[in-house]
Amino acid sequence: MDVEIEIMGGEEEVLFEEGLTHLSLIAEAFEELAQSIGPGSEDLRLAQFTNACSLVSVLFSCLGIVFKFAEIEYVAKVRDLMEASKTYGTLKNILDVDVKNNSVRKPGSLSRNLRRVRQGLDLIKALFEQFLSPDCCSLRNAASTAYGQVCAPYHTWAIRRAVGAGMYTLPTREQLLLRLHETDHSAEKEMKRYIAASSPVIQYIDKLYIAKNISLDW
Repeated sequence: MDVEIEIMGGEEEVLFEEGLTHLSLIAEAFEELAQSIGPGSEDLRLAQFTNACSLVSVLFSCLGIVFKFAEIEYVAKVRDLMEASKTYGTLKNILDVDVKNNSVRKPGSLSRNLRRVRQGLDLIKALFEQFLSPDCCSLRNAASTAYGQVCAPYHTWAIRRAVGAGMYTLPTREQLLLRLHETDHSAEKEMKRYIAASSPVIQYIDKLYIAKNISLDW
């Protein structure tokens, strides 16, 4: 599947006329990624990975100003990796190069960018899991829990405090579904598809670092 980032205007209208939504496109893209890393498959192609990741940025924008920091960082990192895909074939290739150059954790390195993109994917997965939880009564609760699980351990106190205050600016559950052109039923279906498909992709990325004896606590 080949869908460009930020489908807008008339193109978005065509998208919905064809019975597709942003969530369905994202779910399909990650299902294809998950299939490509099955038993006996080759290393995950960087171009395919970045194309799928580019679709996720619309979810951050739908959440409003509180996740603007995540959207800006995520989009920038995905674009860097997308540009790198013209030179490097697989995710493993970029990690191999940075390990050789001792630049895995260096700001701006492709390996560091990959860790941040992986964190963004995990944040959306955790948000969806909380959104679908029977104990969740609001998007704010879902987002707060997801942020606390995925991002808060790596952020400073000042950032955590700012994010906590910004949670009150989140759209309601109903407003988010409207922005995504989904119903409760359709959103549940597509979110479950993304959760199931993104999990092995996230695990695959983690295993690349572990195989190089690189810790994941950064």
